[in-house]
Amino acid sequence: MKFNHSITYKAALLVFLLSSCGKSFVDLQPVSSITTGNFYKTPEDFKNAVNGAYNALRSGGTYGADSYIFGEIRSDNSIPVASGSVTDQDEFDRFYIRTTNPFINNRWSNSYSAIARCNAILGRIGTITMTDAVKNQYTGEAKFLRALFYFNLVCTFGDVPLVLKEITNPDEGYEYGRNPKAAVYAQIEKDLTEAADALPVSFTGSDVGRATKGAAKAVLGRVLLTQKKYAPAAVQLKAVIDLQQYSLVPVYADFFKVSNKNNKEAIFDVQYKSGGVGQGNTWPNSFAPQNSGNAVIMFGGGGNNTPSDDLVNDYEAGDQRKAATLATSYVNASGATIPGNFVKKYFDVPTVNNDNGNNIPVIRYADVLLMYAECLNEAGYVASGDAFTYLNNIRKRAGLNDLTSATVPNQAAFRLAMEHERRVEFAFENLRWYDLVRTDRAITVMNGKAAQINLVNPVTTKNLVFPIPQSQIDINKTKITQNEGAN
Repeated sequence: MKFNHSITYKAALLVFLLSSCGKSFVDLQPVSSITTGNFYKTPEDFKNAVNGAYNALRSGGTYGADSYIFGEIRSDNSIPVASGSVTDQDEFDRFYIRTTNPFINNRWSNSYSAIARCNAILGRIGTITMTDAVKNQYTGEAKFLRALFYFNLVCTFGDVPLVLKEITNPDEGYEYGRNPKAAVYAQIEKDLTEAADALPVSFTGSDVGRATKGAAKAVLGRVLLTQKKYAPAAVQLKAVIDLQQYSLVPVYADFFKVSNKNNKEAIFDVQYKSGGVGQGNTWPNSFAPQNSGNAVIMFGGGGNNTPSDDLVNDYEAGDQRKAATLATSYVNASGATIPGNFVKKYFDVPTVNNDNGNNIPVIRYADVLLMYAECLNEAGYVASGDAFTYLNNIRKRAGLNDLTSATVPNQAAFRLAMEHERRVEFAFENLRWYDLVRTDRAITVMNGKAAQINLVNPVTTKNLVFPIPQSQIDINKTKITQNEGAN
């Protein structure tokens, strides 16, 4: 399906129908025979449609295969496989992104295609007879997912078109320009609030992994924190804690094991399934070293998302997260030790290339604890107060000593301690760049490592959002404008 207008809505209905339907939540095989004439007739149709909206999370431009480029390559955590050469990923790494970069375009188009799925569900569900409980669940899930996709967009591009209804006439797409960030955030907050009210606390059986009340509140906490709304964020994050549905996995590495998916720490993950059914996660093969054969993972690796030496050196002595997250060498088939950094946080034993069962975490309980600690510190530094307690819960699991007011004596010091802790806790979970932007530290941190990164241009406020895809501007020049400083 080819998209050729400003926000990919020209064929939104057909895209939704052809790619969204499936048998169950984790078995999302497309059903190409669905048409507008025979779809949206039964509760089962809507279940398939909601499953299709979840499936959109696996798109490369949303939370899937290529998402690490935005959160990790853009930051000081990692470098692309061919850093230093003129590649699409290198533009992210060294801050000279072209408006024609394909990863930028994919984030925009994949996100709006996903939003179209959600809008179709929300626009049509009122016409079908089903129980209130089921209708509320599907409505809550669609609003949760729409909020996630819009949060991705607003953090990436700033002002973006806010489309809240199903578009069936291609010409309607041209009516949408870029809405201010404040309006987009307001809608995200509204969707998540309503989702939290509608969704159950938990699911069982094959429905485990769907969005829950805790997921909606946790993401809402992140959204509010991103806007520096510390008090409201604290309320939502504390509500997640008080649900008593979540806890830290005792051993950090165990969270990421395929055999332990959807554990008590997992609040919301992008779900993957191996087994040659077209639903596998590519990251384990993508991140393993190039030319490593089967020494690290079956079928070898792509060498993508290579950990920077700066990140490797940022782990404290004895931090158990380091060995669980990355390695600095491997032993090849000849028994020789081959130096080189690579990500090992995501590992599986694929039966075919790029077919791994690992989920990709969107938000987990450790993040809730650290975000809540951050909110408490922003409300006012308290020596050895509750903020220290929540932060130290994370450090204890990593095998590290508690931080105290003796070494973290004020609010500014706590902020830096939090920055370090989040970096090593969530490395390669696509949070680092957005954390630096959120805390107003991106310019200082990245320019401070200019030689290490080999920056093409100094980082300025113009780099805190990404360019709007040129294709979108060319098609709708009267409505879609470019971000300042785009190449």
